[in-house]
Amino acid sequence: MQRLVVRRGRSLVLDQVGFQLAPGLIIGLLGPSGSGKSTLLRSIVGNQIISGGTATVLGQPAGHKSLRHRVGYMTQAASVYDDLSVKQNIAYFAKILGQRAAEVERVMETTDLTDQSDRLAMDLSGGQRNRVSLAIALLGSPDIVILDEPTVGLDPVLRADLWAMFSRLAATGLCLVVSSHVMDEAMRCDEVLLLREGKLLGQMTPEALMESTGAQNPEDAFVALIAAGGTAQPPSRKASVPKHRAAAEGKQP
Repeated sequence: MQRLVVRRGRSLVLDQVGFQLAPGLIIGLLGPSGSGKSTLLRSIVGNQIISGGTATVLGQPAGHKSLRHRVGYMTQAASVYDDLSVKQNIAYFAKILGQRAAEVERVMETTDLTDQSDRLAMDLSGGQRNRVSLAIALLGSPDIVILDEPTVGLDPVLRADLWAMFSRLAATGLCLVVSSHVMDEAMRCDEVLLLREGKLLGQMTPEALMESTGAQNPEDAFVALIAAGGTAQPPSRKASVPKHRAAAEGKQP
């Protein structure tokens, strides 16, 4: 994304936003409600009309037909039909996307839903419904998966389970962009994009955020970054070891 601008009427929703994505990373999009996170995610997917700048994804303009199977998208609202089972929900979307039946089984296994395959969606917990939506977003083995506040409203245990799953997916080389307004979740990411009032304050590792601000927690670090007017410093990917890789090597992320 380069100098991305989105207007809604007279309101400036995104103002000169620019950043880069990379494979094998969990990239957190952090910011308060109303900061433009969902608009930015829709811009990546290609569902948002942009007013200026460029939105290039995997070498193509965002929304290009060649990206339909390369970018998965999980919206805030769970993409499930209550009167269908888990498997029926996923199979329905797989058919729309032209995917084989084997793909349904694959994504259910990936998201730990195989044992829940015959349960109606209306009987699922919030975390399980989110897993179904995630499974749908993973159909076709995309290169990038966009997740719009997937952990909102979940208890700490379910949130931890989902983040563990995100780490496993990133370990396969998938790039995940996960939005949240809970600043503590920044520490679970490999990099963070910090957004406020439509402006990107910076893209960096969580560790760099904490070190550069001298804050004791991510929320205070975010406030300090606002006071400093943000930073243009790009993330140091050579020095950064993705958290899932650090865990596999027995290192502290």
